[in-house]
Amino acid sequence: MQNNQSCQIHIESLTGATQEHLVEWRADDVVIGQSLNREIADTTYLVHREVAEPLSELRALAAEQGFDLRLCSSFRSFDRQLAIWNNKASGLRPVLDDSGAALDISQLSEWQLVEAILRWSALPGASRHHWGTDFDIYDAAAIDENYRIQLTPEEVEGQGVFAPLHNWLDGVIDSTGFYRPYAEDSGGIAPERWHISYLPVADRFAAGLTLELLAELLSNTDILLKNTLLDNLDKIYPRYIEQK
Repeated sequence: MQNNQSCQIHIESLTGATQEHLVEWRADDVVIGQSLNREIADTTYLVHREVAEPLSELRALAAEQGFDLRLCSSFRSFDRQLAIWNNKASGLRPVLDDSGAALDISQLSEWQLVEAILRWSALPGASRHHWGTDFDIYDAAAIDENYRIQLTPEEVEGQGVFAPLHNWLDGVIDSTGFYRPYAEDSGGIAPERWHISYLPVADRFAAGLTLELLAELLSNTDILLKNTLLDNLDKIYPRYIEQK
């Protein structure tokens, strides 16, 4: 939990080991565009307590333009992120290249596999989704209940089904407190236009996420590719984790 005097963040909150900093958030039952999908509307998400109100305000702002802004994901625990990592490292879950095609991980060295996983998935303990400040969003008014959301560049760019939402968001996001941490490709994490973050709170978490903390955490974690991760953490941290 946050220390109000120092604005320090407890390690458990920073690394997804607790939910004490979170509250439940649910989109209201406003019908926008197509008929309301009750299953979606009743879905609750865990978000940081300081972000619940700004997130609702962003949804209301989007609704004025006919967009039904919804969440695909919000908080993700350390254990969940670890399961995603280990499933990819063991081949139980696909590892994708830049075009979205599945890689044959048997042809990759351990370091190449680490880089390929990090391109699309955060390192456990270093995911911004641990903080409850970051969300993957979509426009429910643009799809029907049978549409399966992929979270791909094709959905959010050009003629993509969610492109109008994001094109509108481009013009207002700077005034909302939110921003896109992965808006551009800097050679680390692939661009994710669908990923937004509430900057005033997320910045406090980012400031506490150090290389030393991650090294200690990973050393005591049952994570696949551990030795390769620890041996190369000085390369991983500035490229995939450190906020510029």
